[in-house]
Amino acid sequence: MTHQYELMAILQPEIDERQVPTILDKFLKVITDADGTIDKVDVWGKRRLAYEIQKKNEGIYAVVNFTATSEATVELDRQLKLNEQIMRTKVLRAEEAIAMIESEAKRAEAKAARKTAAKA
Repeated sequence: MTHQYELMAILQPEIDERQVPTILDKFLKVITDADGTIDKVDVWGKRRLAYEIQKKNEGIYAVVNFTATSEATVELDRQLKLNEQIMRTKVLRAEEAIAMIESEAKRAEAKAARKTAAKA
């Protein structure tokens, strides 16, 4: 059974940003070999990290949306963690990511409503 997933990867800042899609394609072959599909690869570029990772303050962010089986996703995550060019990864099922965004939006609305009520 296939599901939609979102992969966020932070790569070493020394890598040339133009090479990021080729580096990711090497790993995403795991998905395509398991009859999955790569829907979108979005390279955000070099960004400042919220906290140091491996004594680095910057990293190259990349977001990949894909459809695959859970087994292929686990293998992709395993291979990404073994590579030294990848500093951090996070794989989420798209349904979970959407639910997290919706719950955060509801929480923000409730907070705004409480603030408005307190001023009144």
